[in-house]
Parts: sequence; C-alpha cells; structure tokens
Amino acid sequence: MHQPHAQPRPSIYYRYQVHAPWLASAHPAQPRHPVVIAGAGPVGLTAALELARQGVACVVLESELQVSEGSRAIVFTRRSMEILQQVGVAERVSENGLPWRCGNSIYRGQRVYRMEAPHDDDDRFHPMINLQQQYLEEYLIDAALAHPLIDFRWGNRVAEVVQEADFAHVQVDTPEGLYTLQADWLVACDGARSGIRSAMGLQMEGASYEGRFVIADIRIDLPLPTERLAYFDPDWNPGNTILMHREPHGIWRVDYQLPLDEDPQDALRPESLKARIDAQLAMIGFAGTPWRMDWSSVYSARALTLPDYVHGSVVFCGDAAHMLPIFGVRGANTGFQDAQALAWRLALVARGVAPRALLATYSSERVGAAREIVEEAGKSTRFMAPPTRGYRLLRDAVLSLSLSEPFVGPLYHWRTSRPHAYEQSPLNSTHDDNALFEAGPGHGAPPQNVRLGAEDFLLDHVGGHFDLLYFTDGAAVPAPLQATAAAARARGLPLRIVAVGRGSGPVAGADLLLQDSAGRCRARYGVAAEGAAYLLRPDQHVCARWLALDAARLQSALDSALAISVPVESR
Repeated sequence: MHQPHAQPRPSIYYRYQVHAPWLASAHPAQPRHPVVIAGAGPVGLTAALELARQGVACVVLESELQVSEGSRAIVFTRRSMEILQQVGVAERVSENGLPWRCGNSIYRGQRVYRMEAPHDDDDRFHPMINLQQQYLEEYLIDAALAHPLIDFRWGNRVAEVVQEADFAHVQVDTPEGLYTLQADWLVACDGARSGIRSAMGLQMEGASYEGRFVIADIRIDLPLPTERLAYFDPDWNPGNTILMHREPHGIWRVDYQLPLDEDPQDALRPESLKARIDAQLAMIGFAGTPWRMDWSSVYSARALTLPDYVHGSVVFCGDAAHMLPIFGVRGANTGFQDAQALAWRLALVARGVAPRALLATYSSERVGAAREIVEEAGKSTRFMAPPTRGYRLLRDAVLSLSLSEPFVGPLYHWRTSRPHAYEQSPLNSTHDDNALFEAGPGHGAPPQNVRLGAEDFLLDHVGGHFDLLYFTDGAAVPAPLQATAAAARARGLPLRIVAVGRGSGPVAGADLLLQDSAGRCRARYGVAAEGAAYLLRPDQHVCARWLALDAARLQSALDSALAISVPVESR
C-alpha cells in the first residue's frame, strides 16, 4: 500500500497543509474516464485546467498529500504568465511574486555582462517573475478544486499501466490499497523520475553533464535588487559558478557548483552548507550577516528528451517528457508550453472533433521545441559547468578577456527560455499569405500582446478557442465567412470571430469586437488593409494569416489546423 508522507513538510516561510487521501472505498463507482492525469505539479495542473476549460472532464492523481517540498521552480517567464492567465491564476502570481528583467554576470568582483530582457508598453507581464513553486501549486490546486470537471485525488500513485487498443487500465495505489481506473487517455506529468516512463521502458535522448549544483534557500536580509546574479570562478569555489536569486518572503536562492569529486550527500551536511554560504556572503560584502536555512538539494544538469511523447493512450508532458538544465529557467516554463499545446488537441480528439493525428502533431512540435532547447541549454551548461578540459580552457579565456574587452560580454548570455515558434508545423496553412506579410507574428509563432486600454490587452480576450482576428472598418463580417464559421461550430469546433475595428459601432457576425482606434494592433500585426485576418489556435499560436480572407481559404486553414489534411504517413 502506498503511504505518502503524512506530516507537514518543514519550512520557515511556507505553511504546508496535509490533505486527506482520496480512497476508492468511499467512491465505489469507477466509470471509464476521458482523461487521467498523473501528477499534480504545475504542468499537470495547468493541463487539467486547460482541459476543463475546453469542457473535458479529467481525474488528477497526486501521489503526495501536500504540495511539493522546497521552492524548486522559482522563475516564471512572461509567456508562462500569459498561459497562467488563461487558467486563472496569473493575478495571484503577480500579487505575490517579484518581477524582474535584468541578469548580471560577475567575475573577480567586476560586472562583465548585464542582460536586460525586452519590455514595452504592450506587455502586460514582466519578462520574469520570481515565486516559490509551493505557492504556484497552491493557486493551481485552488483553481482545480473549484472546477466541477476536475476530480482531484490526493495520495493516489500510478502503480501500473496496461494498454488496450484504444484505452488504458491504470492501476492506482492508495493508503488502503489498489484500485483500477479505465482512461481513454493517460497524461504522464509525474516528473523527471517518471515511474510511468520507467515502467514503459522508454529511453531519453541527449546529454547528461557531470557538474552538480547545490540549491540552498536561505532567509537573509540583503539590500540587493531582484535580478539574476551569476558569479564565475570565485576564490572560495575555483573554476565553478554560483547563482543567486531573490525570492518572496525574505528568501534567497543560492546555487553553487560542486567539485567533481565531492559526494552530493557530503555537500548537504549542515557544516558544508554553512561554510560555503558564509564564503559566498563574504565575497559579495555581507560577511557575518545572519541567515537561516530553509531547504537544500542537489541537482545534475541534464539535457534530455523522449523522441516521441505519444505512446498509444499514454501522452508525456513536462519533465516526464524531457529533462532540461535550469540555466535559462527552462524546466517549468517549457512544461507550461507542453501543457497548453497538449490540452486543446487532447480535448478535440477526446470529443471526436479531430482525428488522433492531431496528437501526433503535439509530439512533433514539442519534441522539436525540446531539441532546440537541448541545443541551447547545452551551450549554457557547457559555459556554466564546463564538462571537459577543452571547454574549461575556452570558458576561462572568455572570463579573462571579459575584464577588458566588452565584445566578449554576450558570450555570458544565458539564452533565456522563450516560447517556441512552430514554423514547420503541419497545422500551419499552406494556402494563406504568410510570406507576403512584412511584419507581425508568422506561422507557428506565439502571439504578440497589444495594449488596447489602460488595463486592457489583446491576450486578455483570446485563447481557448480558434480565434479569427478579422481586421475591419465595416459594419459586418462578410456572410461567406460567417457561414463557414457557423458550419465549423456545428461540428464542434470552438471558433470565434474577433473583429478588430477602429470605429465605435458594432460589427455584425462578430462574436467579439475589440477597439483598435489608435491602430496599435494593426501595426503590431503588420496589417495595412481592410479584411486582413489572423487565425490563432487555442494555444494562441498563429496557424494562418491573410492580407485578404475568403471562405474557401478559411476552411482550408481550419482543416489544416485540425490535422484533417495531414498526410497518412504522418499519422
């Protein structure tokens, strides 16, 4: 029998709540479920909330009785905040997190590079915001528990999966023993040590690096800004790297690299942690400043991905699908994009609106994104923790030159996590005007936000549907477009026509009217003429755009976006 930890986890700033386990004996009827999600971390919960938003019920299985131990993921990007806005928790994150946009690289007491992430008036969210993972999980769990389509089960661990032709038997272990669920789809969000992935014998591709880092969260009062601080080759840790981040509630994250021959368990001994943190504080001018340890752990830098995320009725998402170095805040932020990319597809397949081929495009898009990240993360990791003597010589040469040669500075750039553009996605239209646009987001790109008012932004209004942004100064959407949209809705496609107008009058046939009186949206999207349009997928990525739109080309784009026109060999 599964016996999850039943005592509140220790913390000096977060109050853990232990929940009662969900027991099958109290719920004897177990019907076949459309979707079961294994793992209630940020990725699994985001996937559940997105599915529920699409009208698909799911069961969420969480092996523990409380949120995760330690701060873990602490930096969330602007794109992650836009996704969290879609599931209803961005406001709480903004209220409690610490926003920032600058990162500093420091060598021998000198700042040798400063990164400033772009931020302008059209951005609702800052480039990055720091918040401990426990709080984010709490906000997501509150949202999940409030949704009638989400069945949340504490203390339930997936023990075995047996697949049939079109569904899976999921054996679940609980404090009172085993029970079995039937699920059309099982979404594995059970983390880097995924038991589901291991039981299925699936192997990841990529690289594991020898470098190990200690993560230590300490409570300390430091008069430093909320910015990323990276220290290279300090006297107290020669050849290695130290990172520092401010967190809410007076907590600072200190990550420091270990010598290759040091045992990780020895590194976590209190005396070892104290000596190294004291040395770091002394180096930055705060020797003797009192501090208190909250949580510590050790991690290894890995850049790995499964080559396919869909295996029969089991779909992998987040760290269960890939393991990425934290340099560049890639882990959770990449997982949010996985969850968003998967949920709308899975909802349409589960409801019979789209073929199973649509899920194959989830795998191809997100595996492609992971491989791109693996390549970029490898560069960052080899600079932060050189794996060979040759890489160390190169890194040390950069360090030395950077003291006097500013042109070397950009080599410190940590290649921050960014949303992937699915330029080669089979879901992109092949009969639109993408190549004719001179500006704006192209095929597969994430959307660009636009300020429409004092507290009103474009992305406040789109997402969760196929959104046809139709730029018009007229009084009505053309009747053929309305008819095509109505036929799509009749077969279950969530499609909205969003008129982007410059006048104050209504636009007949539009589901929503957005005022663009200053032309900001037109400028940002490269629209110069009446009747131009963009088609956004439910995850807000662009799948088609037209200088002028007619009904036949809209229908063709919708078929492509549902994988109806994907070649048989790709299915």
